[in-house]
Amino acid sequence: MRKAMFLAAASLLLAGTCQAASTYTVEPVAAADDKAVFATVESLDVVPARVRTGGTIASLSVKEGDRVERGQVVAMIGDEKLILQQGSLDAQIAGLKAQLTQAQTELARAEILVRSGTVSRAQFDAATTAASVAANMLKARTAERAVLEQQLAEGQVLAPTAGRVLKVPVTVGAVVMSGEAVATIAQQDFVLRLRVPERHARFLKAGDPVRLDGEDLGQGAASFGTITLVYPQIEDGRVVADARVGGLGDYFVGERVRVWISGGERQTFIVPASYIVTRFGLDYAHVRKSDGTIIDAPVQRGRDRPRPDMPDALEILSGLQPGDVLVQP
Repeated sequence: MRKAMFLAAASLLLAGTCQAASTYTVEPVAAADDKAVFATVESLDVVPARVRTGGTIASLSVKEGDRVERGQVVAMIGDEKLILQQGSLDAQIAGLKAQLTQAQTELARAEILVRSGTVSRAQFDAATTAASVAANMLKARTAERAVLEQQLAEGQVLAPTAGRVLKVPVTVGAVVMSGEAVATIAQQDFVLRLRVPERHARFLKAGDPVRLDGEDLGQGAASFGTITLVYPQIEDGRVVADARVGGLGDYFVGERVRVWISGGERQTFIVPASYIVTRFGLDYAHVRKSDGTIIDAPVQRGRDRPRPDMPDALEILSGLQPGDVLVQP
C-alpha cells in the first residue's frame, strides 16, 4: 500500500514538473515600437588610388570587384620622355666612367714621372685636378639618374588601403594628370547606413539594437546589430546613422536591406509562438485556470518579434490578461 502511494506521488510530482516546464506566465513587457526603414550596405571609407606623376597608363592590374592589399600596385604610368632621359644619362655615365679611368691613368703616370723629375709639379697638379673633376662629374650624373629612377618608380599607382575595388574609370593607353584617380577602393569595413525620418530622431541613439530580416541577407533567421553612430546633420529630412551587423558580406556595396529600429516603447504581451495554435483561421492559447482546468482562449496575433533570448517571440494584441498561465499544446 505504501509503495503504491509512493509511486502515485512520484508520478504526480513528475507530471507537475513536466507541466511546469511546458507553461508560460503572461506578463506585460515594454516592447519597442519597431519601425521598418531601408538601409544600405556601405563602406566607412572609400579611398581613391591617385597618380603621382602624369603620363600614359601602361598597364592596369586590377578590375572592379578585385580584392587588394595596402601597397599593392594597381596601375603603371609610363612616360616616354623619362625613358629617353634615362638612356641619355646612361650614355653620359658611360662616357664619364671612361674619362675617369683615363684621368686616373694619367694621374698614376704623372705621379711616377714627378718622382723622377721628368715632369713638373704643375703638370702633376693638373692631372690630379682632372681626375677629381671626372669623379665629381660621374657622381653628379649618377645622382641625376637616381632622381629619374625615383620618378619612374612613382609611376606605380599603389593601393592606399586594403579593400574592394569599386570603380576603375580609366583604360590602358589613357593619358592621366598628376593627382587623378585610376581606381576607387572601398575599405573592408562594411556598415549599415540608415536614413530615418527626422520625426524618429529623438528615439535614435548609439547603442540601440536593430533587427534585419534573414531573407534579405540570404539567411534563415533574423540578424541583430547595434547602432554605433548617429550623425548630427540631417539630410533631406532624414537622420543618418551607422549600425554594425554581422554577416553583411564583403562584396556588394550599396545593397538595400530592410531594418527594424525602435520608434519608442509601449506595453504589450510577448509569448513564444509555440504556445499559440491556429484552427480554422483562428488563433487560440491554452490557458490554465486557477482550478487547474484548461480552456482555449481566442487571441489576436500581432507581428513576430524575434529576439536573442526568444527566437520565436510573438506579440499578442488581445485575448490574454496579466498572470495568465499558458500551457504548450
